[in-house]
Amino acid sequence: METKLEAAHLLDGVSRIHFIGCAGSGTYPLIQILAAKGYHITGSDVLEGSIPAYEREMGVKVTIGHSAENVKGADLVVYSAAIAADNVELAAAHEYGIPAVERSVMLGYVSRLYAGAVCVSGTHGKTTTTSLITTALELAGRDPSAVIGGKLPLIHGYGKCGKGDEIVIEACEFSETFLHLAPSIAVVLNIDNDHLDYYGTMGELKFAFKRFASLASKMVFANADDKNTMDVCGALEKPVCTFGIDAEKADFRAVNLSEPRPGFYAFDLQEKDTVTGRIALAVPGRHNIYNALAMCAVCRYLGLTAAECAAAADSFKGAGRRFEVYGECNGAVVVDDYAHHPTEIAATLKTAKELGYKRVVAVHQPFTYSRTKMLMDDFVRVLQIADVVVLTPILGSREVDDGSVKTADLAARIPGSVEVGSLGEAADWVKAHCGKGDLVITLGCGDVYKASKKMVGQTV
Repeated sequence: METKLEAAHLLDGVSRIHFIGCAGSGTYPLIQILAAKGYHITGSDVLEGSIPAYEREMGVKVTIGHSAENVKGADLVVYSAAIAADNVELAAAHEYGIPAVERSVMLGYVSRLYAGAVCVSGTHGKTTTTSLITTALELAGRDPSAVIGGKLPLIHGYGKCGKGDEIVIEACEFSETFLHLAPSIAVVLNIDNDHLDYYGTMGELKFAFKRFASLASKMVFANADDKNTMDVCGALEKPVCTFGIDAEKADFRAVNLSEPRPGFYAFDLQEKDTVTGRIALAVPGRHNIYNALAMCAVCRYLGLTAAECAAAADSFKGAGRRFEVYGECNGAVVVDDYAHHPTEIAATLKTAKELGYKRVVAVHQPFTYSRTKMLMDDFVRVLQIADVVVLTPILGSREVDDGSVKTADLAARIPGSVEVGSLGEAADWVKAHCGKGDLVITLGCGDVYKASKKMVGQTV
């Protein structure tokens, strides 16, 4: 891991930066920011698409296909986590003596370029909360920069380079990547049993979050209703501001909750003992109250009014792949959601059940063999919240299939579930069995959204 000193001086003497995997949602915001700050950027990826097109409009030379020639002349090479260790451009950088760093190290450097780096961590809710904070600052005229894990319609992408003092960053705990960051404000939304294939134990996972929170130079914002979060943040030698619904001593509380329409919540924002405003959410689900509370707490600290926080909550209709409505299939409403951990799936399906549809049909793509095996009992329990469950093959991602767990193992324990052999088969099943009155929701952090597109007749 890069040290703080190395990260702080990463671009000393650097003028040209080459990105391997420049079309990724994680690399694109970095390219936007660094190009705007005057660096000469080149990049390569394997497929054309909207992101390479946007980058070319910015003056970035984008090459489709990887070649050793692409890195020649670069002072620094940045590669995404998806790039294999034997990638030809990465090998060429090593051969030519060009320093090469993973994308999270560059993100750590970028976080140091701003007076106010708001870094949002948590097992669940990072993208939504990062988007909400970005929305609030943007609508208030603060012109923030942002690096978000999902597409935010307000800024037409996964991030932006603003002229303001703040940058809002989604801080991911996977492989301790958030420890590269230099937050002035650190947000801890919750800590759940995810990525234990890397951390091994909940103790090690919580210790990583503690180290992240300890990096905050000004303030830590913590969910007072989440025991793991308070275990981590309760004893920090840092100023900590808490938010919650149930915790009566939280600095920011949601009180007087109501449900103006099924699945959509509103609450009074209470700061200490004073109600300062009424917040009405434009995204469904009780879990989003916590995300909105975190936004309010952070933005009030940054000087926004309660009314400006309310305006952000009212205008934010969701980020890409977060309960995103794709269209209809035979009259059934088709929604896609990134939920891939049992806690997230439970929250998403409970929200779906509150919306008044006759049936909720969940199309789930299990992600990684280790997670599916480790959390099998939890997946079985939460998927049964849906009325019908359709299961696709496990997406192994970075893992090799050792044959110890299969989708069939999950299907055998969920009464009435349907196992299909591909995303195309999942879409075909929905077309044959779903109609008006149904809500079909695809669940997973892989490419299960392609099934949603097939259902509504969009090009994949």
